[in-house]
Amino acid sequence: MERVSFTERMSVDYSIVKKIGFNPYYPEIQSALDDPLVIDGKPYIDLASNNYLGMANDPRLCETAKSAIDHYGISMCGTPIASGYSDLFRKVEILLSDFLGLEKTLIYPSCYQANNGLFSSIMKKDDVAVVDRCAHSSLLEGIRATGCKIRPFLHNNMDHLEMQLKKVNPSSQSFVVTESVFSTEGSIAPFSDINELCLKYSAIPVIDDSHGIGVLGETGRGILEYANIPEYHGFYTASLGKALGNIGGIISGPAEYIGYLKYFSSHLVYSTAILPSVLAGIEKVIEIIGHEFRTLSRKMWKYRDRITRACSESGWSLTESITPITSLKVGDSENTLRIAKMMYEKGILTTPFIYPSVQKNEGRIRLIAGANLKEESIDAVTSILRKLNH
Repeated sequence: MERVSFTERMSVDYSIVKKIGFNPYYPEIQSALDDPLVIDGKPYIDLASNNYLGMANDPRLCETAKSAIDHYGISMCGTPIASGYSDLFRKVEILLSDFLGLEKTLIYPSCYQANNGLFSSIMKKDDVAVVDRCAHSSLLEGIRATGCKIRPFLHNNMDHLEMQLKKVNPSSQSFVVTESVFSTEGSIAPFSDINELCLKYSAIPVIDDSHGIGVLGETGRGILEYANIPEYHGFYTASLGKALGNIGGIISGPAEYIGYLKYFSSHLVYSTAILPSVLAGIEKVIEIIGHEFRTLSRKMWKYRDRITRACSESGWSLTESITPITSLKVGDSENTLRIAKMMYEKGILTTPFIYPSVQKNEGRIRLIAGANLKEESIDAVTSILRKLNH
């Protein structure tokens, strides 16, 4: 068998992009997440970012970040375990723990890094990871790297999850891994049921709440509030770069678990600490959510309902989302890019998902309307969506 050259191995197939005449990935945005935002000097309505509460360009966050730069500079130029653990870092860890109702929190440069590095710290090769089939790649890659046994369960299927847990050898430690909100579909994990099964079978639950924190729950505290789990004894991860309008990721949970990770999580120990300006922004957004969540959430849901109604009434096929995500089912990769191009040409920036991010012929176009958008922008979006499918 002839060896493929390294150059050939690194090639990217652009055939669909060339056929459609459109590449939706890596758009060069020339503004903040304003309404409109600017790409190639032209205005676009942003339905692509995860800026659920519209906080990313809030003037209060910007001013707070600037003040932190004046006090701490741009970077602490060290890992948290060395010179990067400022008093602000510790303050925000405590603030996030209190916000979530969990004992301790660690802050990572990204949630992808937190998810990817969690399992190498806590799992052994004879452990078993029981994972929702739709779990995020950062979780899956982290699990695979440990070499442990992996048993997928059907998406949000509790009977299948229990069947898989029953198969685990009693001498092995099992982990149940899932997300709160599945970002391509808009579905929510039945996490109260999952948590109960973990207690029943002595499994450790791991929940990624990246699209739930700041979105779910009566006061925006995420999946644990939404699922009414006041005492949680597993691992909780989340992105700070979606509804919280900043960047970074967290791992939270019982003090003994987090105390171990503090010294044995290489993705934390050997990474330069997150920027002080970001920490200040996180502190500020938690304060704002505490006072304004209901107002911001009401606006976010109103926009989502208007967009979903327009799509449904004009014949678009939708996933059964119960979150602020409107997800269009658009078929194969070629058709997905073609529809994304049509929307882009009308001034709407979307997020198209094609294989291998989703299964073949199950392309999705995700629409998220942040609370920072103007009413007239939503008017324009609903009008365009109705016309494009006729």
